[in-house]
Amino acid sequence: MAGANQIYGAGMIESGVTFDCAQLVIDDEIAAMILHVVGGFRVDDEALAVEDITAVGPFGDFLSLDATMRHMREQSQPRYLDRRVREDWKERGGSDLYERARAAALEIVESHKPEPIDPDAAKQIRAIVEAADRERGVA
Repeated sequence: MAGANQIYGAGMIESGVTFDCAQLVIDDEIAAMILHVVGGFRVDDEALAVEDITAVGPFGDFLSLDATMRHMREQSQPRYLDRRVREDWKERGGSDLYERARAAALEIVESHKPEPIDPDAAKQIRAIVEAADRERGVA
């Protein structure tokens, strides 16, 4: 990511004119995958599995190898992107990414209980807002 340390526009659609909670969930998932990738990859004999690849050959079954089972969780583990084969996806309802993200966003909105703001912090915030209002002639 060339040193980028900020992701801007999460949840925004229509050139930032509209905010979409489901899009925010999708963008969060993408950001998590990016963080996973920029975190680096282990490169050693075990992770590369060169001996296994050579033994299986170009058209062999890598999925049944012990090494595959040991390392399969090292790739990112998205919650909403669906990597199953089409038949399994259809069998489980065939919902698309947006539908799953929207359901997750609704669940978050309905169930989230934010921690209350510290009373001293609330007073400071109120004082800043009131000062800004006076400066703008709003109050």
